[in-house]
Amino acid sequence: MKILIVEDESKTGDYLRQGLVEAGFVVDLARDGMDGLHLALTGDYDLVILDVMLPGLDGWSVLQTVRRAGREMPVLFLTARDQVEDRVRGLELGADDYLVKPFAFSELLARVRTLLRRGKSKEPDVLRAADLELDLLRRRVTRGGQRIDLTAKEFGLLELLLRRQGEVLPRSLIASQVWDMNFDSDTNVIEVAVRRLRAKVDDPFEPKLIRTVRGMGYVLEAP
Repeated sequence: MKILIVEDESKTGDYLRQGLVEAGFVVDLARDGMDGLHLALTGDYDLVILDVMLPGLDGWSVLQTVRRAGREMPVLFLTARDQVEDRVRGLELGADDYLVKPFAFSELLARVRTLLRRGKSKEPDVLRAADLELDLLRRRVTRGGQRIDLTAKEFGLLELLLRRQGEVLPRSLIASQVWDMNFDSDTNVIEVAVRRLRAKVDDPFEPKLIRTVRGMGYVLEAP
């Protein structure tokens, strides 16, 4: 699942992004209100984590514009202001939850998963191809009913391949979406990750789902 963080405090933003990536999410980070609004309106996000006090455009205005544009993804407000009127204002504008700084990352992660579980996103809870199933909420993968343990990166890679079934995904796209890095042709990170993923979800089973398209990238599709 894909999350947008709009947070101008560098340490907080980087901390949240790292934690959510390690939890298996694809994460974009905007440092001010204008960039955050642009991404929220043009990107395909399952959830937005939005700071209230932002340079350029505050969180209230970002949320109001997003809702007026008809975007219904869940929004979790972050703020240092623990005032009842602020919480009420955020909820009235269309926020789904409210978290006061400082907070424990474990609490934020629990709230993120709860918001995603409510089903406001139109994304399915389970992605499937043949007898392979990836449960987004329980972070669980099975094939033929057999539980398969994946690392966070392997889970993110498989999620991307399943979401884009039938599409040949270039290495550059996989690098940016799963590893949040620019693709370096000298690195074999992508090849190694795909090989390890295949060893877990493809090699012991039939039919084979993940194919290499020489010179182009990788595709997952059921025959």
